Amino acid sequence: MDGVIVSGVRATARIVAREDGRGGTALPVLEGDGPLALRRTRGSGSEARVMLVGAMSGPLGGDHFTVETDVQAGARLRVGSAAATIALPGQAKGEARYDVRLTVADGAELHWLPEQLISAGGSELCVTTHVDLGATSRLVLREEQVLGRVREEPGRLSSRLVVRVAGRTLLDQELACGPGAPGGWDGPAVLAGHRAVGQVIVVRPEFVAEPVAAQVLGEGAAVMPLAGPAVLVTAVAADALLLRRVLDEALESLGP
Repeated sequence: MDGVIVSGVRATARIVAREDGRGGTALPVLEGDGPLALRRTRGSGSEARVMLVGAMSGPLGGDHFTVETDVQAGARLRVGSAAATIALPGQAKGEARYDVRLTVADGAELHWLPEQLISAGGSELCVTTHVDLGATSRLVLREEQVLGRVREEPGRLSSRLVVRVAGRTLLDQELACGPGAPGGWDGPAVLAGHRAVGQVIVVRPEFVAEPVAAQVLGEGAAVMPLAGPAVLVTAVAADALLLRRVLDEALESLGP
């Protein structure tokens, strides 16, 4: 309606995982509001598992979603999502934001394995992921981004991933794609015409003494050791299914 100002949705989800004293992991904080719902699912051994369930469409233009996760010493947590996240244009003007903040203490372990993020035509989304790890933390983190739905041009998508170990920056990288992004994003040096891009970062203390060798995995994928206890796998692919297959194979090659 004319004269009505539409503002975006603000929503935050919080997870706290801690050792329960019985060889398992407790979740004293598991709360989400608005479109961010959290569900505990059946765990495995000492590992607790949580599913992020989108209760509404989005993020839409003007929305600001935040997910905060704190894995305390000795806890083990695996987080996934029930479905892909689809960035859509909304009634509110301006870009949508999706912020993920992960903290993993010494001796704790986090597997952060959401489904794909799809950038629908006309959308504008900025995603930031900040991870702070202890010196003996363990992490598996997967990001997958799909530019546009079937036979659709993508929206504008920018993403930044920052990983720190014991206060030292291990990785800080940024990618912008779609209309209005800096020139060359679809060229041979970046996506080379592919519409799915993803990465997996694995942090394990044993990588310091036994580093993983750099290698190329078929077309469009590579394993790169980082300057610390971590390995980064990056990949581009024609579609989401192929991207997931490539990343899963790379993860399996790194061992349990």
